[in-house]
Amino acid sequence: MKIVMLGAPGAGKGTQAAKLSLQYAIPQISTGKIFRDHIKNQTTLGKNIEEFINKGLFVPDELTLDVVLNRIRKEDCLNGYILDGFPRNIQQAIALKENQGEMDFVLNISVQDELIIDRMKYRRFCPSCGRNYHMLHLPPKKENICDYCGHELTIRKDDKEETVKRRLLVYHEQTQPLIEYYQKQNLLFTIDGTQKVQDVFDHLLALIGE
Repeated sequence: MKIVMLGAPGAGKGTQAAKLSLQYAIPQISTGKIFRDHIKNQTTLGKNIEEFINKGLFVPDELTLDVVLNRIRKEDCLNGYILDGFPRNIQQAIALKENQGEMDFVLNISVQDELIIDRMKYRRFCPSCGRNYHMLHLPPKKENICDYCGHELTIRKDDKEETVKRRLLVYHEQTQPLIEYYQKQNLLFTIDGTQKVQDVFDHLLALIGE
């Protein structure tokens, strides 16, 4: 089963992709996580990627496509995968189809920009182990301290309000046309992302089925 998760930054597609990954025992492939790992390790690729992300811009198509296809070719993807954060534009979607064939489901998590901006200011992450938190909906047990490794939590540069606004602008310009692209292929399902996390997940399960 091959699934694409769509939605603006902060819409909750990563959270839902992680839950679906556990439900169906297929890997969640998050371009954001792959990129952050490279940035954390200060690889040449990571330094290049960081410049784009800190400006609220998307990483160039060719670079992103190489990273994703290399991940998809690994053995754990033989029974399917969930793409979280890819494709981001029609060119990437066409390249994905040429390499991987038709997707089974394209799940679009829809949330208004104003709510996303409000959500993002409460997000925190652990720079040591990479765990994510939300100070309202998924807070750590001890204030601003990671439950797993005890490291102090921080705000990602790309979660700051000015950067979020730029990311949303780029999303609407480049990624939103994907909705029409996948609608024409009868693959798109749009879900209201303003519901509770479990309600969104139950809706997704009902759409996908067994």
